[in-house]
Amino acid sequence: MTTPETVHSGVVAPQGVWWKPAHKAEKTWVAIAFAWCMILFAMMPIWHLKGQQNPSGIRGRVDPGRFMARTQEFIAAYQVGEENGYPVVEPPAGADVYMIAMMWRWMPVLRLREGVSYTLHLSALDVNHGFSLIQVDGNAQNVNFQIVPGYDYGLRIVPTKTGEYRVICNEFCGIGHHAMVGKIVVLDAAAPAMPLLKDSTATAAAAPAADSAKGGAR
Repeated sequence: MTTPETVHSGVVAPQGVWWKPAHKAEKTWVAIAFAWCMILFAMMPIWHLKGQQNPSGIRGRVDPGRFMARTQEFIAAYQVGEENGYPVVEPPAGADVYMIAMMWRWMPVLRLREGVSYTLHLSALDVNHGFSLIQVDGNAQNVNFQIVPGYDYGLRIVPTKTGEYRVICNEFCGIGHHAMVGKIVVLDAAAPAMPLLKDSTATAAAAPAADSAKGGAR
C-alpha cells in the first residue's frame, strides 16, 4: 500500500531542512555573496561622487512657457540664418545657449566653436524627450540626457571636435518620434562668423545682461 502524497498549503508547512546547520561550503558562499553585495552597494555613492559621467552644470525648475520665451529671445539676439524653416543661431563665446525640445523637433540649429566654453540650457515644452548626440560620420558621443518639461538643464560644455552633429530624441514621444532630429555644428575657432540678421543686431547688445539676470531665478 502506497502512502498518499502530502498536500501542502499556506497553512500546512512543507517538509524542509532549513533548520539544520548549514554546511561550511554553503556558509562560505553566503559570505562571498553578502560581501559582493556590500561592494556593489558602496560603488553606487562612490561612482555618483567620483564618476566622470556626472554632468557639470546647473539644474532648476522653470515654467515651459518662460523657457520658450528665453529661447525665442536667444534666437532673436544671435540668429544668422535659417535652415529648412528652423532658425540658425551662432552665439558668442561664453554665452548662455538655449535649445528646446518639442513634438517633434529641436530648436534652434546651433553653430558653436571648438574649444570655446558655453552653458547649454535644455528643456522640453510638452512631454519627456531624450537628448543624444551623434556625429554625422556615425560616431556616437557620450552625451545622453532625459529632457523633462519644467526643468532647465544648464550644462557647461566645451566642444572638442569640429563637425556636424545630430541631436536624436531617444525617449519615445509620439508618432513623429523617429523624425525628431536636431542639428549642432561645431566650427573651427578661427572660422569666420556669419553676420547677424538685421533684426538681431539690436537685441544682441542686450542679451548678455539678460542672460546674467536670468541665472539666479529660473
